[in-house]
Amino acid sequence: MGRLDGKVALITGAGSGFGEGIAHGFVSQGANVLVADIAVANGERVVEEITSKNYPGGGSAVFVELNVTKRSDWEKGLELAKSKFAKLDIVVNNAGTTYKKQPSLEVSEEDFDKIISVNVKSIYLSVSVVMPYFVERKSGCYINTSSVAGTRVRPGQVFYGGTKGFLNTVTQGLAAEYGPEGVRVNSICPLRGATGLLEMFSGVPDTPEERAKFALSVPLRRMSEPNDIAMAAIYLASDEAAFVSGVNLPVDGGRLAV
Repeated sequence: MGRLDGKVALITGAGSGFGEGIAHGFVSQGANVLVADIAVANGERVVEEITSKNYPGGGSAVFVELNVTKRSDWEKGLELAKSKFAKLDIVVNNAGTTYKKQPSLEVSEEDFDKIISVNVKSIYLSVSVVMPYFVERKSGCYINTSSVAGTRVRPGQVFYGGTKGFLNTVTQGLAAEYGPEGVRVNSICPLRGATGLLEMFSGVPDTPEERAKFALSVPLRRMSEPNDIAMAAIYLASDEAAFVSGVNLPVDGGRLAV
């Protein structure tokens, strides 16, 4: 019996990286997942790969093209969940972006606007569209993909870290505001992982040597992997975490402890 049997989840940015790992993890535990991404080919690939795995938990996956900065796309995602699976239980706000590591004075206005739109406005739209549905049902679960940078921002990624600090604060605020309506809100704060944004975060080419160098700064001596984030998300989405809300959970190999 899967830990997410019968639950329905919409996961943004699920066409790659952490979102892809979460989608596989949720389906393996019996959930029906909407793989939401702006990148159509990637999203469809993830659905095909999940389907080919034929996970024993009985979950399934469908793709929905979704731009997290557009209200109409959020409305489309919610309606698809209701028409395809009759409900929506979980939203994973995973989609995010950054800019190449650089001094804050050199960040372009275009890059700043992009991270505000994708990392900040998307959360507002997610809440604006889906929270009323959760409140009506008196049940719902949000999981936000934040970052260790939301707690300890480092030079070269200051504005990106600011968007994640926003997310951590909003996670706690929403948990307090909508807990009485039966809605849980948590975030996961990963350490840098081998995703498509790796070189943007590091500011240098992705090489085995660079990965080994970075690993030495982590107590558990490696970067994060999609499965690490997926396992945390499965827990937070499950009934095991029924009394867990307002938590910004580091999944960082002990990096924030250093």
